[in-house]
Amino acid sequence: MIVQACINGARPAGYHPALPLTTAAMVAASVAAIDTGAAELHIHARNPEGRESLAHVDEVMTAIRAACPGTLTGVSTGAWIEADETRTRAAIRNWRVLPDYASVNLSEPDAPAIIALLQQIGVGVEAGLATVADAHRLAALPERDRVLRILIEIEEQDITRADQEASGIAAVLEDAGIRRPVLLHGFDATVWHFVRQAKARRWSTRVGLEDGLHRPSGQIARDTAELVADAVAIFRGA
Repeated sequence: MIVQACINGARPAGYHPALPLTTAAMVAASVAAIDTGAAELHIHARNPEGRESLAHVDEVMTAIRAACPGTLTGVSTGAWIEADETRTRAAIRNWRVLPDYASVNLSEPDAPAIIALLQQIGVGVEAGLATVADAHRLAALPERDRVLRILIEIEEQDITRADQEASGIAAVLEDAGIRRPVLLHGFDATVWHFVRQAKARRWSTRVGLEDGLHRPSGQIARDTAELVADAVAIFRGA
């Protein structure tokens, strides 16, 4: 059971004053998150204009490796980043400073090819499952038992329906005999509900400005590090 810090995601400039959009800001946010108890990092690399870019993973990973040596760090491969399957694959093939893992959304058409490519170059795969259909798709893949981790990442904002989706995904994984580490997280209204659910199930979780900006109290957090501290407190039973 760990708390992963997701420091920026696809959030736009203006979402929060502490949203890190430059490499230097990502490094600072990462160091602060680790110092407050995050065990791992999840980062969306950005170009100098602040736009998400798979072509800038090397630059970001070089800086993170220097500032947080030994910390497992992953990146997103979201199809929207390059908005073209050929460019996405080419950017990944060109990585020279490899992340420890990369998340792949099973809802995206090219997900099987991206999973195979990442495994070919030696990058772990976080298989992102947002729906029961995603779980069935993963279960049918030959690479399913080689993924590093399962991300059950629920975007549904109604708590009851979100719980039903998460439980349905877990049931598909159980029925298929897929027994990989699980990280459960929510989005906006469901963030803290799923942090507590993860603790109860003895799964890992993640928090940060990618997923939401409110603390359990409802106050707006100062930064990702404050959200991490809250999640660690929940995991420790405080």
